[in-house]
Amino acid sequence: MLDPAERWRRYHGHDWKASWAGLLTFADLPYTEDPADLEGVDVAVVGAPTDELVTNVPGTRYGPRAIRAANTTAAYHLEARLDWEEALRVIDYGDAPVVPTDAAASHAAIEATVGEVARAGAMPIVLGGDHSITEPDVRACAAAHGPVGLVHFDAHTDTAPTVYGQELSHGTPMYRLVERGHVAPERYVQIGLRGWWPGEAVLRWQAERGITSFFMHDVRRLGVDGVVERALEIVGDGPAFLTVDIDVLDPAFAPGTGTPEPGGMTPLELLAACRTVAERLRLVGADVVEVAPTGLVDRTALVAERIVREVLTGVALARAANGPAPRAPRAR
Repeated sequence: MLDPAERWRRYHGHDWKASWAGLLTFADLPYTEDPADLEGVDVAVVGAPTDELVTNVPGTRYGPRAIRAANTTAAYHLEARLDWEEALRVIDYGDAPVVPTDAAASHAAIEATVGEVARAGAMPIVLGGDHSITEPDVRACAAAHGPVGLVHFDAHTDTAPTVYGQELSHGTPMYRLVERGHVAPERYVQIGLRGWWPGEAVLRWQAERGITSFFMHDVRRLGVDGVVERALEIVGDGPAFLTVDIDVLDPAFAPGTGTPEPGGMTPLELLAACRTVAERLRLVGADVVEVAPTGLVDRTALVAERIVREVLTGVALARAANGPAPRAPRAR
């Protein structure tokens, strides 16, 4: 397995490495595309560079690369006082072999790649890509662990049965996951909803199935800590998945996204919430989606990269407190 840090030490005689030099991997992690290298891995970062199913501004196909490029080489968390690289074995598993212009083929490739990670007993963290990728991400994790609970940070519900008459869309994945039994609706919590979509019929469908929704007015009233505590109670002890649409943030903080909606969360709120969710739930997978980078110094990609680090820190904190989480049996 390629280890960029070790290669740097070999040729330069010290540990310091410029984040802009060498092979581009998340946090300069070791890189592999070989399933055999997943043995003993705790977490694998996977890219899903596709945006065929967006309904507004495209560009999230460039999200995985931008998130990787926004890295810092340090892994020590000043508030948690913990280094996730010391507590966990984490690799960059590359990008799923998506097929431009063929969304169904791209979803199949994403599901297969994430499935390799999940079947090996590791936790996938997927870098999107538009929010439609959560469907293959969760399908792969549910195949290894059974139906999952879902914590969903987003300005939008993404539970419409169709968008523009199409069943496959970045506005429909959660509907499909619930209807097909991959997500347990009574263990599904949405946080950060606001704006003008969807309509009453979709909200009624959610209520009938027991899905819990926290709107931004709930976040203001209860505080983000109060909302997260209630979400943890609802999701409970079973396997869970975390999906973060970057547009849950106010566009003042994350302008590089296809469907921005004013009035959202701050990075301070979201980063802490993601760390708490990762520490307190039995996460079997996570994704960060809808990053459409806008330039060389991209603050949307930067906050997305930090979201992944918070998730890794939360998983490492749980490991330090509780020991290794139960692993899915490795497929033969």
